[in-house]
Amino acid sequence: MNHPALPLFPGFAHQKVEVAPDLQISAMLGGQGPALLLLHGHPQTLAIWHKVAPTLAQHFSVVAADLRGYGDSSKPEGGPNHAAYAKRSMAQDQVVLMQRLGFDQFHVLAHDRGARVAHRMGMDHPQAVRQMVLLDIAPTLAMYAQTSEAFARAYWHWFFLIQAQPMPERLIQANPAAYVTDVLGNRSAGLAPFDARALAEYQRCLALPGAAHGLCEDYRAAASIDLVHDRKDIAMERRLEMPIQVLWGEQGVVQRCFDPLKEWQKVANQVSGQALPCGHYIAEEAPEALLAQVLPFLNRTPA
Repeated sequence: MNHPALPLFPGFAHQKVEVAPDLQISAMLGGQGPALLLLHGHPQTLAIWHKVAPTLAQHFSVVAADLRGYGDSSKPEGGPNHAAYAKRSMAQDQVVLMQRLGFDQFHVLAHDRGARVAHRMGMDHPQAVRQMVLLDIAPTLAMYAQTSEAFARAYWHWFFLIQAQPMPERLIQANPAAYVTDVLGNRSAGLAPFDARALAEYQRCLALPGAAHGLCEDYRAAASIDLVHDRKDIAMERRLEMPIQVLWGEQGVVQRCFDPLKEWQKVANQVSGQALPCGHYIAEEAPEALLAQVLPFLNRTPA
């Protein structure tokens, strides 16, 4: 059966790749040239890239993947310490996916939760990641350390989703479609930027068995085991070495509550970036502005 999101990705093909025993990653593949991995955020799927993927495919071999726990990828149990959803585990999935597809080195363009996975990927697999573009986040540790009332009110889901199971899972499962529209619609641009087909994909996938648990475990790991890994990097003076472009929405919460460029410069050696004229969902709110920044950066040959 054709993947429901295929109409959003003309010229692409869908594939599920086994990256570990009983664990598959779902991905859309298209284009040719250097490899480019696209990673989405919460509460979304690979469908977030549909407005930019056709143009990117003119320059790159594009792999738009669902994270573990999201979309049509596998949704394992998180385990007692949430290690199954540590960004280390989620990053390993994507590195193996790219290797299985024949790409030992690749660029990364990642939004939100996917950008947190990319951060860990760059730390753990620097030989694989050529360049990274990270969309609308500051590093997880910095955001928790600098939590203010304004941030907590806007990013309430960070604190709701980390509650012990099954409470948040049960509430999401009661009406997953409403959870998606409430979360997306309460941002600065409302629901206007979202194609109805993409919105239907987000709702379909969050209603799948295990999806609510995967989503919650992603956040539980971020508030626990991921912070341990981040603090160890700092203690051992490990930094991201590859060129990184950081882009964020000038109308978003990250802009209001943090200095993303400054925070990434604390953990990486080669960082550039700027705000774009949009809110949080950059690839859907401002696809042309995103492409105008990303294509020159990724087409540069890394030093």
